[in-house]
Amino acid sequence: MQKIALEILKNTPVAEHAVEIVERKGVGHPDYICDAVMDRISVALSREYKKRFGEVLHHNIDKGLLVAGQVEKGFGGGRVIRPMELIIGDRATFTVGKQKIPVAAIAEGTVRSWLGENLPRLDPKKDVKIRVVLQPGSVELSDIFSRKGRLRGANDTSAAVGYAPMTPTEKTVFEIERFINSPAFKLDFPEAGEDVKVMGIRRNNDLDVTVACPLSARLIKSEKDYFRRKKAIKAALSAYLSKSPFNSVTVNFNTLDAPGHGVGGVYLTLLGTSAEDADSGQVGRGNRVNGMISLNRPMGTEAAAGKNPVSHVGKIYTVLAFQMASELHTRIPGIKEVYVWLLSQIGSPINEPKQVYVNIIPGRKIDEKSARRNVYLILDELLSGIAAFTDELSRGEHPVC
Repeated sequence: MQKIALEILKNTPVAEHAVEIVERKGVGHPDYICDAVMDRISVALSREYKKRFGEVLHHNIDKGLLVAGQVEKGFGGGRVIRPMELIIGDRATFTVGKQKIPVAAIAEGTVRSWLGENLPRLDPKKDVKIRVVLQPGSVELSDIFSRKGRLRGANDTSAAVGYAPMTPTEKTVFEIERFINSPAFKLDFPEAGEDVKVMGIRRNNDLDVTVACPLSARLIKSEKDYFRRKKAIKAALSAYLSKSPFNSVTVNFNTLDAPGHGVGGVYLTLLGTSAEDADSGQVGRGNRVNGMISLNRPMGTEAAAGKNPVSHVGKIYTVLAFQMASELHTRIPGIKEVYVWLLSQIGSPINEPKQVYVNIIPGRKIDEKSARRNVYLILDELLSGIAAFTDELSRGEHPVC
């Protein structure tokens, strides 16, 4: 496989850098919402296309904007003045011969379903307006789907990068958001909203995390009640992190708060998301496909969410690069850290990247000849199985945010 380049480096692994910065945007964050619902629409359309025609047809649902609404809130409750608006854009296949596919209805139903499942304080029918502005695809890109062959040609020239393993900082930041948005935590703290954002900075082996999480206006009766519940939540987080692998963990929680300022000095929510009145969202501004925003790592610029799962390498290669890195790290002894870059060329079969570039940081001296042979074998195996992999993507089996 002449298109694979392998370098064994003497770099310091990210987990050993003096400073590491990691962010995660949680389920209720406007950017997360955009990524999640657009990808869910792609999965729903893929299912409909396969049901009707036996294959996934041309679509890319990767342009979306969640426009913040307006609410009035205070201790004990509030009301929606202007609903949020979700604009769903880009391309889809609307007709095949005389058959019409109800693309707009599928998109709208999918969004309302996702919102109902993930944002329980929000009424999916009343609190969000949905505007579907999808259009048919261009002739050139749609034609890819009429060409013969088991695999599609790449519909873009694009690059992606993945890495393994996750560092303790990455794992911890990820797990903090999952912990706060877990059913068990919501039982203990039902006032905790879903719009959780975690920013972690590790200095040597000391971790400092800043967590933003709104509290439900309906369940907080006064300023005093807010700060009492805030203290309890912060204590629960500190207890949860007490078993972490760091020398020390500092937890900062809702640091914009200002006692004595009433509603203006606390972080309240009516619907569980800041998109209700404070922050709009957009596809591609949230987490990478491994759920993290890791500033010490190389990152691609593709928004994987919503892209076509059988032809758009911006999705396929972005997810596959992380899978490749994980397989290499797991299956080749002596690797401390590994990075995989994938480059496509528009029109070329998706199982034939223009370039695969692998960086290995060994934990000890390794046999370069043996490592190179194993890298080639593993990557060849994964590229040979790309048809099954794209089927998994079309079913939504690989999270993208």
